[in-house]
Amino acid sequence: MKMPKNNVYTVSRLNGEVRQLLEGELGKLWLEAEISNFSAPSSGHWYLTLKDHYAQIRCAMFKGKNRSVSFKPINGQQVLVRGAISVYEPRGDYQLIIDSMLPAGDGLLAQQYEALKAKLASEGLFAADTKRPLPSNIQRIGIITSPTGAAIRDILHVLQRRDPSIEVIIYPAPVQGEHADRAICHAIMQANDRHEVDVLLVTRGGGSLEDLWCFNSEALAHTIYNSGIPVVSAVGHEVDTTISDYVADLRAPTPSAAAELLSQDALSKADKLKMAMTRLKQGWQHYHLKQRQGFSQLEHRLQRQDPKRQLQQYEQRFDEMQLRLSALINAKLAKLNSQNQQLHHRLAQQSPSNRLKLEQSRLSFLTQKLNKAMQSQLNDAKTALTHAAHQLDTVSPLATLSRGYSITLDANGKVVSNHDDVGSGDLIKTKLLNGEIESKVI
Repeated sequence: MKMPKNNVYTVSRLNGEVRQLLEGELGKLWLEAEISNFSAPSSGHWYLTLKDHYAQIRCAMFKGKNRSVSFKPINGQQVLVRGAISVYEPRGDYQLIIDSMLPAGDGLLAQQYEALKAKLASEGLFAADTKRPLPSNIQRIGIITSPTGAAIRDILHVLQRRDPSIEVIIYPAPVQGEHADRAICHAIMQANDRHEVDVLLVTRGGGSLEDLWCFNSEALAHTIYNSGIPVVSAVGHEVDTTISDYVADLRAPTPSAAAELLSQDALSKADKLKMAMTRLKQGWQHYHLKQRQGFSQLEHRLQRQDPKRQLQQYEQRFDEMQLRLSALINAKLAKLNSQNQQLHHRLAQQSPSNRLKLEQSRLSFLTQKLNKAMQSQLNDAKTALTHAAHQLDTVSPLATLSRGYSITLDANGKVVSNHDDVGSGDLIKTKLLNGEIESKVI
């Protein structure tokens, strides 16, 4: 196999380029998941794993960011985090670098709203140059709202007061609930199919973010953007802002204000100025949003080149090595403790006092064994002596003498067993049981 001469990667170079690709392509993202393996070493950084039922990802949140978290994360807790995908180069692991964290549920709608707003803005739905001017002579207004709400009563009252000649066509639709955005989209498309109004007013009264949520629908945003009829959005109170406000051709702060804008007197300079100021403000908002997006992109590029990111990588590696070193030290201490216990046990076994006790026990056992052996031998000797005495007694001359017999000895002390053993005149001695008799042979 021929070795390539060019473009041979090192592992460090490969991991570095993969990190730049991930950070450059994905950017910031929101993630909702469950915390596990949470760790907060002495460096002040947080390390954790975010998981759902099917997958997991390692995460890091550095101390400069986690100081703003208002709660202490725990394992098993559901959280909503914002961060950027990166690579921990020493291990080749991809991870999420978290810069903000919220408990799941708190602020979730707000975060979804911001995410959708950023997405639609990047698609150009909020661009000022796509906004269509309202007709200069409005004769018929289409109002998309609930026919029983307070908003329609306020609008009709203002129109009646300012310009009774304007005709109103109501396209009834629910303005709150799970499927309200679909109904509003259908009403906009119905008005476009009929071509019977000069302008559309999408409106409702005030409420919570959850109450107004149907006006933050991506489908509704595209429907408003694609409408052939200019659309005015007047949702909630002046402080309320929805996606429909950003994508509409004109945003009114309240339903009543929308009615005044749409019924304005062509000769009223004040009304013209108010509209111009509203358009200017809206244009400024879109310009500001665009500038913020550009700034965010530049900031992201700067972060990718920032030495601080490398420092964070080294700090994370240091924390990991510190944890591993702590584990190794604990394991070594445990091993030494076990060895110490074993040596202590062996020393106790080799102790002179223990050996002395063992030898004393052994001496006692041998003494008992010796005594038993001596006693046994003594008994055997007694038995043998008794037996020998009995045998000796059986053949003893004394036993013969005790039965009335006697023993005759010649002068030399030899037993005379035959009369030929002595001659006439020889002295003989006769032994009896008690005493002896000396005789002379005749």
